[in-house]
Amino acid sequence: MKSASRRPKQPGTKKPAGGVEAARRLAGNPAGVGSVCVFLVVLVWVVFGQTLGFEFVNYDDPMNVTENPMVVKGLSWRGCVWAFTHPQVGHWDPLTTISHMAVCQFSGLDPAGHHLTNVVLHAVSAILLFLLLRQMTGAHWRSALVAAVFAVHPLRVESVAWITERKDVLSGVFFLLTLWAYVGYVARPGAWGRYAAVVVLFALGLMCKAMLVTLPAVLLLLDRWPLGRFAEPLGDAASGRRARMWPLIREKLPLFALSAGACAVQLFSAQEMIATVEQWPLSWRLGNAAVSYVAYLGDTFHPAGLAVYYPHAKGGLPGGEIAAAVLLLVFATAGAWAARRRHPYFLTGWLWFVGMLVPVIGLVQSGTLARADRYMYLPHIGLSVAVVWLAWDLCAGLRWRRGILGAVAVAAVAGMVWQARIQASFWKDSRVLWTHTLAATGPNDIAENNLGQFYLERGLINQAEGHIRRALEIAPRYATAHANLGMCLFAKGDVAQAIAQFQEAVSIRPGFAEAHGNLGAAFVQAGRIDEAVAHFAKAVEIAPDLAALENNLAGALLLRGRVAEAVSHYEMAIALAPQEVGALRNLAWVRATTADGALRDGTRALALAQRANELTGGGDPLVLLTVAAAYAETGRFGEALAAAERAVKSPRMKGAAVERARQQMEGYREGRAWRE
Repeated sequence: MKSASRRPKQPGTKKPAGGVEAARRLAGNPAGVGSVCVFLVVLVWVVFGQTLGFEFVNYDDPMNVTENPMVVKGLSWRGCVWAFTHPQVGHWDPLTTISHMAVCQFSGLDPAGHHLTNVVLHAVSAILLFLLLRQMTGAHWRSALVAAVFAVHPLRVESVAWITERKDVLSGVFFLLTLWAYVGYVARPGAWGRYAAVVVLFALGLMCKAMLVTLPAVLLLLDRWPLGRFAEPLGDAASGRRARMWPLIREKLPLFALSAGACAVQLFSAQEMIATVEQWPLSWRLGNAAVSYVAYLGDTFHPAGLAVYYPHAKGGLPGGEIAAAVLLLVFATAGAWAARRRHPYFLTGWLWFVGMLVPVIGLVQSGTLARADRYMYLPHIGLSVAVVWLAWDLCAGLRWRRGILGAVAVAAVAGMVWQARIQASFWKDSRVLWTHTLAATGPNDIAENNLGQFYLERGLINQAEGHIRRALEIAPRYATAHANLGMCLFAKGDVAQAIAQFQEAVSIRPGFAEAHGNLGAAFVQAGRIDEAVAHFAKAVEIAPDLAALENNLAGALLLRGRVAEAVSHYEMAIALAPQEVGALRNLAWVRATTADGALRDGTRALALAQRANELTGGGDPLVLLTVAAAYAETGRFGEALAAAERAVKSPRMKGAAVERARQQMEGYREGRAWRE
């Protein structure tokens, strides 16, 4: 006779085998596991293999990689220490920075190596996700489908195709390894070595991207489903539920402490990027958060019009749109809660999606964007689990459930591959990226400015100026656009207007080192040397690790006759960037030709000049003249004359420069070193 008190079995509430038990039960199909893993790698390559032929883009890639002097040097002990002590673009993610250094060590600034690293890390995450879900739930094909969606959904493109977003793919690997270690710990709760692995992997993940701060809450969700570490109590037994939950919360207190520390570090690192209440009122942020959640849901099922930067709606979002978004979120959450016994996976997946987005949903506004595709890299997993498992249960009564769902899954994944390949193609270079962004979003100050910067760097000044002026029409207090417009005007010879634009840029953003440097260069051109020195010095104070700024400050000091100070800054520039040709040449010239005997050093000058000559391939006439001056200072006048003659023969030497070189050569013939 059956016991009348036994609780009836509900669909979807079967406690899955976790950890060792599931691994033992599923170990009988290694070929199937291997095939899925290979298939996931193929999917990732089909979508993202094309990125190996793409360039860096001018959206944070320069600051994080290509123009970051510590990163381009490759791996070093000093560089690793620097990565831990210097936030990058308002983010403290030292392991991500070190990973960029490692790629530079082996690939230099060839973008293919940097793109390949992102692709490989993403493929590893897709495989880990499949194996993890399979182990926790015992569901082979559902786990494979979730992993395939993760691998190729168009929302993944920004995280994989953008080199700067190494933080997503690297933190994703550590996130999944942390979950894997946690499943191992759950299988043996008393094994503190396994718990230590959870803590260490989580800490490493936080050092890749602080968005992982919600991971302890995700572990609590997994405790309920699929790990089954606590069950819904029968009847009114809230105290019993609390009694079961508290030990699970308590064991995660070290993880919550790590999350709190990461939040504090991130808030400190992003002080300048966090918007004030006056810029973005709390009511605005709450409304944007609700609408963004719904936008992410929409992009999940209809990923069209994706872009790298979504600007806030001018004038705010319509009240009706906000109200509709809030109602949708409330009903979805209530539905997930109501179905928690029959479909426990749906509550876990929904809260995974909602909870993991909290740090980036805009309640604390960092930067000016409304939302970003990259923020869905890990939250999307929870949503995919909820949808895939729910579809499986809802089709339980179908006669050919496996065949029908299999066909739908294949069609869905194929569609995602097709659309993701197209979306990835927009990351080919900065021009294609920003042109597409403008087409997708309409008026967009960031896109206009960065497209203008692309043309500016290629000397297409009129095209650049048009886009940058449109950026300023949209956002009149956009400091970077003012600085870029100043560069356009400077290139056209309008120094006075260029100075005005640079001054506007630094008045809006006083800590804008590049704008201070540009203003210094403009003041030099205008003959206002004291003001140039002041702004170069300010730039060096703000960004003391940039060799170019030290070199420019030294040049301005020379113009004021402050030779000793100039030499000091040239030496600093070379210490920061030993391959900086301009600093090598300039310091060599001063050491060889200055009238101050205490600063003159022919041997040092010759070593510096020869290094610069090697770096330029022996064909730079200014470097050759510097080599000649250094030879003369050491008394080697024949070699000095030969180097100067090679310089004069260069087609790059014209007019007054040739006459000045001939005067130097005359002195060398007479056995006289050159003096400034």
